[in-house]
Amino acid sequence: MTTQTQRLLRVRTERMVAGVAGGLARYFGIDPIIVRLIFVGLGLVNGIGVIIYLVLWLLMPNEDAAPTDNNLDVAIGEMRAIVERLLTEIRDVFHRL
Repeated sequence: MTTQTQRLLRVRTERMVAGVAGGLARYFGIDPIIVRLIFVGLGLVNGIGVIIYLVLWLLMPNEDAAPTDNNLDVAIGEMRAIVERLLTEIRDVFHRL
């Protein structure tokens, strides 16, 4: 009899930003929208939802990450890429004005 340990991972398929909500939803067996609503609610009430999301983004490995990958470096690289993309889009909007 083999049992497989379920791990808390960021997913690629249910990703809107970093896959944290999708990973939590898969881990707990619930709909990702519920997890996203919880994060938004906590973010609006006292801002803790944003902090929790960022911490989980840094700590949770990607589902396709190699065991030898440094998750912190990967997550910081992803954050940098998202911020750069957002800044480029904002610059483009202002250039069109």
